[in-house]
Amino acid sequence: MDEKPPDFRQSLPVNQPKGKKESRRRWLKAVLGLGVAGGVAAGYSRFWESSWLRTSSHLLPHDKFKTGKKLRLLHLSDFHFSSVVPFELIEKSIEMGLEQKPDATFITGDFITSKASDQEFDRYVEVLRALSEKAPTFACLGNHDGGKWSASTYGYKNSDKVETTLSKAGVYLLRNQSENIFIKGEKIVVVGLDDLWSGTMKPSQALRAQNSDGKTTNRPPVLVMCHNPDSKDELASYDWDLMLCGHTHGGQCILPLLGTPFAPVEDHRFVEGLHEWKGRLIHITRGVGNLHGVRFNCRPEISLLETASPPSAEE
Repeated sequence: MDEKPPDFRQSLPVNQPKGKKESRRRWLKAVLGLGVAGGVAAGYSRFWESSWLRTSSHLLPHDKFKTGKKLRLLHLSDFHFSSVVPFELIEKSIEMGLEQKPDATFITGDFITSKASDQEFDRYVEVLRALSEKAPTFACLGNHDGGKWSASTYGYKNSDKVETTLSKAGVYLLRNQSENIFIKGEKIVVVGLDDLWSGTMKPSQALRAQNSDGKTTNRPPVLVMCHNPDSKDELASYDWDLMLCGHTHGGQCILPLLGTPFAPVEDHRFVEGLHEWKGRLIHITRGVGNLHGVRFNCRPEISLLETASPPSAEE
């Protein structure tokens, strides 16, 4: 009996339609997975990390910032009160800062992001007073606190509102000024400069020129508050030991491989942390607040700086 010829349909690869469907399913799953991951990352950045405060601490080398006693200096910056940075976050940062038992507090600008109501400024007075009641508190202004740059971004044309708030709260604002202060009996020269972007920073009004040999004379340590770390290049010829800055938010979003592309500075070596530069120290804190309500891989920060004990005579 003759064999039946093979059905032509049997010669077709039976798994072809299934393979196409599986490929399509895998592609859809991948797209869906990326969408879910992106949504989770966005939610994490907006609703979790942006308010997940951390405390950092650094020891200041004695040969760079000489004091006869150990001092605890609290460095805060960039509160950025706004619709996305509530007073509750600022209050929490102050509470955590005071838990470090600071001997003095230094705030390096950007108290607000844009404009605020009179009622909000009244509350801000009470929020900041919690700091000044515990330890002497000093401040400088940031680019968002009023002035030429602020006005160009729908903020205040001048810093009167912020200045009045700080004064009522007992915070000492220094605008291109220096003050001799005593902390636990230790004399320190504190300098506060206006913001670099404001166009009103005048270091010559508050700082002395550095000696031609770069060596410091027998003087107390000089601490400079200046909002933007790029200001360092304008201060290179002046005599100081430690500069405290904010402005960068630590980059706000630190991306794999890319680093800190959003940090608003020219010199991306100085975005956060403690650095030595031309024989001086620069500390940049990530700050407390943010812009646009997000942070990624860059938690908001309360910074504590401790001075080192002088070396013993036997060393």
